[in-house]
Amino acid sequence: MKNLLDLLFKRSTDKTSIQFLRYIFVGGVAFIVDFGSLYILTDYLAIYYLISAAIAFILGLITNYLLSISWVFNRHTFANKPFEFGVFAVIGIIGLILNELFIWFFTAELGFYYLLSKILAAIIILFWNFFARKLTLFR
Repeated sequence: MKNLLDLLFKRSTDKTSIQFLRYIFVGGVAFIVDFGSLYILTDYLAIYYLISAAIAFILGLITNYLLSISWVFNRHTFANKPFEFGVFAVIGIIGLILNELFIWFFTAELGFYYLLSKILAAIIILFWNFFARKLTLFR
């Protein structure tokens, strides 16, 4: 059991399955930052929900990057950290566009509460973000 816990939480690994489990955890932390920011910006600061969603997504993106490079992925395709973050951000921007589209669609077209729309969008975008980053940045 200790070896399994070490593999899951401590040791560097190239195993995609372990990285994906870690990424789900990292994604969860980033989601809390994103979701919490969305809620605060929209409900307490009265910022339009799509603008709040973009700001919150960026805060979640930064959280995700910092945790991903320090814990999830042990190999880096690019040695240049600013370039690596740029590619990470481009993947995130595509994710942001998808995020906005899904939140808009679920909220405006289907009538879901915006926070439920955010949860659904996050689940879909989780897969895009992980596999796009794994294949381009952390091979």
